[in-house]
Amino acid sequence: MTQEANDVDAVVVWGLLAAWALHDTEEVVMVPRWVRTHVPELRRRFPQVPETVWRRLESVDAREFTTAVAAMAVLLAAVCADGQRTGGRSAVYQTALNAFGLHGLVHLAQAATMRGYTPGSATTPLVVLPFTVWARGRLRRSGVLRRTRPRDLAQGLGFAAVAAVATHALAQGPLRRR
Repeated sequence: MTQEANDVDAVVVWGLLAAWALHDTEEVVMVPRWVRTHVPELRRRFPQVPETVWRRLESVDAREFTTAVAAMAVLLAAVCADGQRTGGRSAVYQTALNAFGLHGLVHLAQAATMRGYTPGSATTPLVVLPFTVWARGRLRRSGVLRRTRPRDLAQGLGFAAVAAVATHALAQGPLRRR
């Protein structure tokens, strides 16, 4: 691999962390207030959702949410380091890239369901989806992008879900003990 290819791979690989940071800045700023003001409406619109879900959502404060985001940053930095080490070939990196793009589609579905803004929906069409498409294209042109099968999409969504649950659980533990 030439030095130029390594430079491109570094931009593609570490760009995931940068794009994620821009996107999650929106969430850190907007989630706490949005949750406080919208949970009553969500309860009315979705009565089938168990009350424990609404209570848990209401209990997440700005400090806990920010701690979870910081934990996710550490996870993504490790993923990007593995992507850099492998020139973008890492299955973990490519799964995380897929997860980033797919989670953006989830944000857009949430906004459509709410018929308005939801945290994360502003930066999804501006950052998340364009970066994902661009990075996948660069990996494809470099010959390192694995063929994407339906199973890979499921793994990407699973990765995003597990990472979100794990980082929130991690954030909740130390903060709840205080």
